[in-house]
Amino acid sequence: MKELRNRELINNYIRINQIELILNEEIMPYLTIYSFDQGELICSQGEPAENLYILVKGKVKIFTTSTEGKTLILSFKTPMDVIGDIEYVQNTDIVNTVEAVSSVHMIGIHHRWLKKYVNDHPPFLQFLLKIITNKFFIKSNSMSFNLLYPVEVRLASYLLSSSFDESDSLYKGQLSINSKDAANLIGTSYRHLNRVIQQFCTQGLIERNKGYILVKNRDGLRALAGQNIYE
Repeated sequence: MKELRNRELINNYIRINQIELILNEEIMPYLTIYSFDQGELICSQGEPAENLYILVKGKVKIFTTSTEGKTLILSFKTPMDVIGDIEYVQNTDIVNTVEAVSSVHMIGIHHRWLKKYVNDHPPFLQFLLKIITNKFFIKSNSMSFNLLYPVEVRLASYLLSSSFDESDSLYKGQLSINSKDAANLIGTSYRHLNRVIQQFCTQGLIERNKGYILVKNRDGLRALAGQNIYE
């Protein structure tokens, strides 16, 4: 994580995303912008929550880890979305782990400034309500998706979500993959995942190299995934 001391960049993101409609003038000087590299953790499940993050560039992956150490993807997020909203409202530790899928910029606001300047600000509270209720809806869908859909569909959706970011022209189609981690994330076994990957290779959908998967037929994966539920 890098703090970018660039007020002009912050103001640009505020203008593009109309953040001035959510926050008031008093809190604006306390907004900080952070940069995260691809694969970098933005926050980890169980850690103390100190900041609310507004995603303004890139794509992030949100997943949860059980007490037995098993992981499961909940969703992928693109701008404009919020990380740490539930933690702020509930005053609790980080609920899920968030990882940068591509290069990411986040506007961070420390909890003490939120409580001081916008805790009773109606536009901010309405925004939080909308974001939080949408997350419960997405979580319900993602759990149903992992229970009801076959591995082929879940893997196609995972590959599409993990290897493409529409806002980043340099991030197209190639994914560094650890099969065991990927199997955990989509809720299947390592052996079954490898069988499906081989099937996709045979069908010309992807190409597998050492540690990497290259998407060769994006439209074919999209047709297989149907509604890309992870997003």
